[in-house]
Amino acid sequence: MFNDIGPLELVALVVLAVLVFGPDKLPKMIQDVTRTIRKIREFSETAKADIREELGPEFKDFEFEDLNPKTFLRKQLDSDELGLKEIRNGFDLKKEMAEVTDAVHSRESESSSSGPGSGSAGSTVDMTKKPERSGQDERPPFDADAT
Repeated sequence: MFNDIGPLELVALVVLAVLVFGPDKLPKMIQDVTRTIRKIREFSETAKADIREELGPEFKDFEFEDLNPKTFLRKQLDSDELGLKEIRNGFDLKKEMAEVTDAVHSRESESSSSGPGSGSAGSTVDMTKKPERSGQDERPPFDADAT
């Protein structure tokens, strides 16, 4: 319940409680708070028991934590009735990306080794060479409205 409170924060809360309620009233306040928390827990447990009783025997294994979508999905996916673990283990994204990277690098090395002087019959395109224009050496007109 208080998983995110550190020791320094806890000490600060205790000092603040002593300052606000005083050392003589603090024990009674702690007893009142613990009594109230205990009553709230008892009330929630009886409410859960009443709901389970009203739902009937087909919901005997119903857990209220399953109403949280994250826990419901985690529970359903962990049961692995659909074979999702096999699918998940069969698909290795890192391996797939490494294969693609290797394929791209091998193509780049092949294209650089079979450059313009290697005698290939036009299988590669030299990207460093500017494309030839058909008689036009000027840029198209600038249109300010188009941008």
